[in-house]
Amino acid sequence: MRASKSFFQTLPWAVTTLLVFAALLRFGETALGGLPEGLANLLETLSNFSAVFLGIFIEAVPFLLLGTLASGLVEVFISREELVRWIPQRGVGSALAGSLLGLFFPVCECGVVPFARRLVRKGLPLSAGIALLLAAPVVNPIVIASTLAAFGVGPVFWGRLAGSLLIAFITGWIFSLAPPQEVLRDRSGLPLPPVMASLEPIAVPPLSQRFRQVLLIAADEFFEMGRFLVLGALLAAFMQTFIPQGGLLLLGQGAVLSVFVMIALAILLSVCSTVDAFIALAFTGTFTTGSILAFLVFGPMVDIKSTLMFLRVFKPRAVLYLILLPFLMTAVLMIGLNLAGVWG
Repeated sequence: MRASKSFFQTLPWAVTTLLVFAALLRFGETALGGLPEGLANLLETLSNFSAVFLGIFIEAVPFLLLGTLASGLVEVFISREELVRWIPQRGVGSALAGSLLGLFFPVCECGVVPFARRLVRKGLPLSAGIALLLAAPVVNPIVIASTLAAFGVGPVFWGRLAGSLLIAFITGWIFSLAPPQEVLRDRSGLPLPPVMASLEPIAVPPLSQRFRQVLLIAADEFFEMGRFLVLGALLAAFMQTFIPQGGLLLLGQGAVLSVFVMIALAILLSVCSTVDAFIALAFTGTFTTGSILAFLVFGPMVDIKSTLMFLRVFKPRAVLYLILLPFLMTAVLMIGLNLAGVWG
């Protein structure tokens, strides 16, 4: 754990050093009128890498900031009890309502786990909670806007929304058939995280204090998720710059293999759904549309960090189904689109 923290603390400095080094080389080439061939080739490679990385990072940061602010506002100002009154309590209606809740409560996959747990504790049906858990990281205004900014109105935009809604709805409906005691951890679950526990005072605090709490939550989430954004942008830039395009095309154009490669990449990166569209954009033209959609649909539902959080709320067998059901549906749907030649 300490080594992981040390790595993430060092990462921004390493990236900054790399970019400064590339800039100094470019300045030296301009000032001196030329460089040795080997150094010139290195400069060109680093410049290309820097351009790809900065392009992804600069485009994504505003949406990450908006997402963390929205999460803070939801946490501080929205009453969960009022929300529960409007949710159907059974079957299909419950799962459908849960899959659409993200439109009103824009939280990413990091915030949705404690958020859904809190709602279930206060009476939200389990099927709605599961559907919310899987759909909200994509079907919310912030992620819809970021996906639209990255891809425009087209196959990837509509495919991401439709695929996420369909998979979340079916999974939620399947979980409605299971008794809650077989899904949730014993009793009322583990204690709430300190930040969330502090947001339930007996008396309503002053408005200025509540806005301050919003900013504290937003800042904490921004720096927490910003590390994953930097890592994801670095990996995407590395693949685009240093891996031969022929190799990427070999992986990316297979109707079946490309889907599994991008699902694995989504799990590996574990990047926030508010910014993952810009990382996926770096792979367009190299990977199939179905595989890009697999990355954008499955990644926000299941990744490394969300799986660990699942284990704090659900029993291990339930977590296994929470992973396998979206995985199988995503793979079948996106491979089917590739094989059918949909959208090219």
